Amino acid sequence: MTAVLGSDTAEPVLEVDEVDVIYPGKGWRAKGFQALRSVSLDVHTAETVGLVGESGSGKSTLGRAVLGLVPTSAGRIRFRGQDITNRSRAQRREMASDIQVVFQDPYTSFNPSMMIEDVLCEPLIGNGVPRREAVARVRTLLDQVQLPADAGRRYPSEFSGGQRQRIGIARALALEPTLIVCDEPVSALDLSTQAIVLDLLIELQERTGVAYLFISHDLAVVRYMSHRVGVMTAGQIIEFGPAATVTSSPTEPYTQRLLLASPVADPERQRQRREAFEAATLA
Repeated sequence: MTAVLGSDTAEPVLEVDEVDVIYPGKGWRAKGFQALRSVSLDVHTAETVGLVGESGSGKSTLGRAVLGLVPTSAGRIRFRGQDITNRSRAQRREMASDIQVVFQDPYTSFNPSMMIEDVLCEPLIGNGVPRREAVARVRTLLDQVQLPADAGRRYPSEFSGGQRQRIGIARALALEPTLIVCDEPVSALDLSTQAIVLDLLIELQERTGVAYLFISHDLAVVRYMSHRVGVMTAGQIIEFGPAATVTSSPTEPYTQRLLLASPVADPERQRQRREAFEAATLA
């Protein structure tokens, strides 16, 4: 299954232009830590742009900057042509219907004492949707993410990890956003459940035209999901281009090492890749 690529000629949904993020140091004289350095990318309608890199590379910080969860120190972030850099919390709340997020573990963001139907209705009602209409919308969403008909009347603790992730996706889709930031959405799931959730994301993109900024440490997952891929290390995007090119014939040594380190199912091929990876690392 392949998602529909957004038009390169249309105005991007998201533009990140030369963005820096510097976290303050611990202590009044401590030097700050620069998590992002002059990062630029764009995302179009119905397109998935993947960000891949090791832990600490800055990929999640970029997602948080787009969501307004961390302030930028330099550069600009534009959404549908409007500058949203460092907007206030109130202004960000007004944008909730346009930009949503799916985290690695949505369970921590669910109220354990609320049934799923109520959890998903909350943002709709908060945006002025009558409860009856909100309930009907939630039931449609739960069906779209392939959950049982009675899922809305159950509590978060009654679902598996993969089911909770699908509930997280349903919540992200509830307000019909233009962009969803997916921050390691399948890294905590087993391989078979990963495949189900990834195919679901692609199917929903084909149906709705939503754009994804897809963040993962797993090169294989990013290859499967993305139209274009950015490789991050030390707070910078060092390689960016079509997914097929970046994930199969990268030009940067760091990306080449990531590719060689990615496991494959064939033991002999894996042994050869490991030897090539070790040789590249020592070179």
